[in-house]
Amino acid sequence: MRKTKPKKRVILPDPVFSEVVVTRFVNHLMFDGKKSIAFDIFYTSLENVKAKLPNEDKQPLDIWKKALDNITPQVEVKSRRVGGATFQVPIEIRPDRKESISMKNLIQYARKRGGRSMADKLAAEIVDAFNQQGGAYKRKEDMHRMAEANRAFAHFRF
Repeated sequence: MRKTKPKKRVILPDPVFSEVVVTRFVNHLMFDGKKSIAFDIFYTSLENVKAKLPNEDKQPLDIWKKALDNITPQVEVKSRRVGGATFQVPIEIRPDRKESISMKNLIQYARKRGGRSMADKLAAEIVDAFNQQGGAYKRKEDMHRMAEANRAFAHFRF
């Protein structure tokens, strides 16, 4: 490549849990640079998760992390053109991309839920992902199913 790789920006940890992952999630959640509102939505949704799962011995942050792990895909398919035909080639995902995809899917399917406030919708999606159900979990399963179906084309990997 002609140009140098851009430097990775340092993301500061969030004020409550001192976790960089939380700040990264809030950055995905944020609209129009309204970071404090995004933090409010996230913290309120964690309180709602705690209310929805009172008999769970884990902390809400641990439940959120487990939910993210449950919806994190391991493989995805990429289109590859070989000799006039286009093949869906399964490839493993880089760790930073895995994290980003899972966060974006969780937020996307939370936004698609009906009614109520965003904090309630996000809390419901977190609980569903924790219980291995819901839209984001289904999306991960579909990605894995596609990769499995196209495993025959794995030798076209680039």
